[in-house]
Amino acid sequence: MTGAREIELATWSRAGQFNLFRTYDRPHFAATARVDITALMARGKPAGVSPYRAFIYAIGSGVHAVPALKMRFEGDRVLEYDAISLSATVPRPGDTFGYAYIPYFQDWAEFDASCKAIIDETAKGSDLGANTGQRSDVAYLSCLPWLDFTALDNALPGPDDCIPRFSWGKFIKNAEDRWNCAVAVQVHHALVDGLQVGQFFEAAQASLDRFGDNA
Repeated sequence: MTGAREIELATWSRAGQFNLFRTYDRPHFAATARVDITALMARGKPAGVSPYRAFIYAIGSGVHAVPALKMRFEGDRVLEYDAISLSATVPRPGDTFGYAYIPYFQDWAEFDASCKAIIDETAKGSDLGANTGQRSDVAYLSCLPWLDFTALDNALPGPDDCIPRFSWGKFIKNAEDRWNCAVAVQVHHALVDGLQVGQFFEAAQASLDRFGDNA
């Protein structure tokens, strides 16, 4: 597990929201918005960039740009992790999948090489690799390339699960030759508000746009 610092609740600006939403039976909320992937599809992909790995990287960039998305609580303790691993679903032959645990690196080339190796290894495995509570320094990622969804909800084990979920859907090309994709974010309201979700989308979009510059 990565390093973490404990948030001092007595001086934390969001202590009131934290205490309020911890009492809710359904404290999670989800938002779905579209991101522009024209740079990735028009320039990055022809240059050899994997759109799947690029999306994992962009989500990781968004998570690490927003401190609230790196926070987790254990009872009344709130921790902010230095780094978050990206737990993505990896398809396997047939109709099964496994969970990969991918460390985030800011450098794209370093991240891409590591991500590819971990995904390839996970695809060949048989163990599900589910996180059953042994670690919280993760974010959950899933890809639904069959659906251009407009909203998405996730299975949650209970109201104290504070690990954020990120999903992206089918890539869509419009009449103006622009590409876009739906991205859903599900978070625990005790830690994250709409402001932070907006900040995530801004950082993830900036990361996707850079694939046009680097191609």
